[in-house]
Amino acid sequence: MVAEGPFGVRLLDVGIVLAVIALLEISVTVGGGEGAAKLDLRAYLLGAVIALPLLFRHRWPLRVLQICFVAIILYYSLDRRNISPAPLLGIPVYDVALAGDLAWAIAIPAIVMSAGLLFVGLSGSESAVALASNFYPSIVLFVMAVLLGEVVRGRRALAAETAERLRLQVAEERLRIARELHDTVAHSMATIAVQAGSALHLISQNDIGSASPLNDSLRAIRQTSKSALSDMRLVLGQLRGDAPVDGRAVPTGLDRLAALRDAVSAAGTSVTVDVEGDPVPLPPAADHAAYRILQESLTNVLRHAGPGAAATVRVCYQPGSLALSVTDNGDGVSDEGSGHGITGMRERAAAVGGTLTAGRRADGCFEVSALLPIEEPA
Repeated sequence: MVAEGPFGVRLLDVGIVLAVIALLEISVTVGGGEGAAKLDLRAYLLGAVIALPLLFRHRWPLRVLQICFVAIILYYSLDRRNISPAPLLGIPVYDVALAGDLAWAIAIPAIVMSAGLLFVGLSGSESAVALASNFYPSIVLFVMAVLLGEVVRGRRALAAETAERLRLQVAEERLRIARELHDTVAHSMATIAVQAGSALHLISQNDIGSASPLNDSLRAIRQTSKSALSDMRLVLGQLRGDAPVDGRAVPTGLDRLAALRDAVSAAGTSVTVDVEGDPVPLPPAADHAAYRILQESLTNVLRHAGPGAAATVRVCYQPGSLALSVTDNGDGVSDEGSGHGITGMRERAAAVGGTLTAGRRADGCFEVSALLPIEEPA
């Protein structure tokens, strides 16, 4: 972003104006010839003043070109030195061509150069060869300014069009993924929840004790599937462009850790949760990442640690960071290299500026450890 000074004048344009003034003053110095005004302080001041409108070129490109055109005509009419119009008009001609006003970008230089050629040619003070050599560089510069402005404008338009096409393609892909998730995973979760509820109803009709392990498992299945379905609906809403106000993919955090512990315990793996330090409010992104890391770690314990395994969850609030670990005493293998769970956890940790490691310890226990920053960026 280009820095701006007082009155919205860009510092870049100040530098451009100084460079144009320097070129104009050189032209004033050498621009003598028949009928030229006296080279004095007034000539130098006028050469500097006519360049000042360029300070506002980025705000009003066409207006600046028109003002510079009038200024150069007045300069030639009232206190003429034989200066080239190219240093003064070259920049605004480029700006106007870049803005797409090709008619003005071509017309004004054409008028100035035609008038100059006609005036000098009629005066008979220069030969045709000298006339061509004097006007040719300015004509070439104006042509290059128009062509460059048009090329840059075309490239910007192409870049904007490409970005829009990519945006539409991404939106279409997000909708496709949302439809697939809705028709497969969300449908399956809803079916599981309904089937678990039906099983509980049948058990109650057959007078099976409400405190039986079977009832507990079915209730855990129903609750977990309902929770997953709720999260899935929020994910689908985000994919379709209806993200929550706070921008989080799913409003889950460590406040759901107790429910997660109970669900995993009901599934057959004993879970112990140890919280160290004074709990503090977490940034939404870090809170969500912490919960998902613990959720995936405990899911891996259920899938890979083997029967009778137990897990210990440690949550440690530290100054500026949150340390997490999930340790199990099972004899199974992790999904490292065979799935995406640990890779996904590493990506979640990295997304909030944290780190994650996973592997088997010397005592045989498998451990996932993460360290997440919990201070909001300044």
